[in-house]
Amino acid sequence: MRTSRAGSIGFHLGALAVLVIVLYPGVWTIASSFKERSQIIGTANPFPDVPTLDNFRTALSGIAGISFWQFFGNSLLLAVLSVLTIVISSAISAYAFARLRFPGRDLWFALMIGTMLVPAHVMLIPQYIVFQKAGLVNTFVPLLIGKLLATDAFFVFLMVQFIRSMPRELDEAAQVDGAGHARIFGSIILPLLRPAIATSSIFAFIWSWNDFLGPLLYLKKPDMYTLPLALRLYIDQTTTSDYGAQIAMAVLALVPVLLMFFVFQRYLVEGVATQGLKG
Repeated sequence: MRTSRAGSIGFHLGALAVLVIVLYPGVWTIASSFKERSQIIGTANPFPDVPTLDNFRTALSGIAGISFWQFFGNSLLLAVLSVLTIVISSAISAYAFARLRFPGRDLWFALMIGTMLVPAHVMLIPQYIVFQKAGLVNTFVPLLIGKLLATDAFFVFLMVQFIRSMPRELDEAAQVDGAGHARIFGSIILPLLRPAIATSSIFAFIWSWNDFLGPLLYLKKPDMYTLPLALRLYIDQTTTSDYGAQIAMAVLALVPVLLMFFVFQRYLVEGVATQGLKG
């Protein structure tokens, strides 16, 4: 009995230690946003001696003559459009792969899955050349057109597997009543696809919100920068870097991601529960 209790105490202490290690960077980031600039670098203590809001005032005032809300609006626009384009294009493509029969369907599906094995960096140069020749550099089009054309195989595959788990009797009953593919997709498949749509929306929003390389390649005007690019502006290799404002802006940039997760969290749980009940 004592051995079992000692083992339980040891396990919980170990789990607590791991939890502290995992949470420390997040706690340090949030707490450091309230520190004075001189206290941020050179100390491992996450908590400020005297909390201050100066870093947030500097971050909200913007940089290089551009306000924080301009960067925030650019990131939000790209993230929302990414979610919409990915959900719409992936859902339609997934329905075609899961429900329609057409020549070469399995081959095209395998090729689509195969694109997940190709490193994204391999395509950077040819894609950039294409967009440059088309005069689309310094616009949001290169960051959205691939999502509109369902080139993100992960989301298509996710929805295909979800649709395949739905009973085909629903489609057949609708066809008997005279419904076509558009009506079946819009009235039957799409409502049942909500958990997969919620999961795709969360991932698409977070990936677009945190994307640094794409905007770095295609956006040249500072007033079109997203928040990840704006954070880089606070680092100056020749003079003094404003780490306080940078960390404060990073904390502010976390808020939409957390809100997105909490809003769609119940749909994620619903999706897991639904998948677990299907056999």
